[in-house]
Amino acid sequence: MRIGTLLISCALAFASLSVHAFERPFPADVKRGLMTPAHHPVVVVNEKTRTLSAGARIWNQDNMIEMPASLRGSQFAVNYTEDSNGDIDRIWILTADEAKQTPPKPVPLPVPLPAPIPAPASNFK
Repeated sequence: MRIGTLLISCALAFASLSVHAFERPFPADVKRGLMTPAHHPVVVVNEKTRTLSAGARIWNQDNMIEMPASLRGSQFAVNYTEDSNGDIDRIWILTADEAKQTPPKPVPLPVPLPAPIPAPASNFK
């Protein structure tokens, strides 16, 4: 009986350790800034007024979705991404440890390859 309880306790303790070691993966094109929420759909990032996209999502330090209205009046260190219109579509509120890390360097866009040169037409009949 005691051995079974001990084994279950050890298994639960071991399982909880892997949860605490979780690192959030951020996309390669993520940017860093200080965000102050304003009236939806507006946020202030690095002292510039920005607009959230229609499907924007905000994750808190526990990686859970936050509603923009619940964040008013606070300033947060964040990572964020932009959509093709320049609106902010994803925001991650950083923990103290994540904020201390250097932000990732932006990934350069791939250089498009030149169009292939067409082969000369043959005059064989």
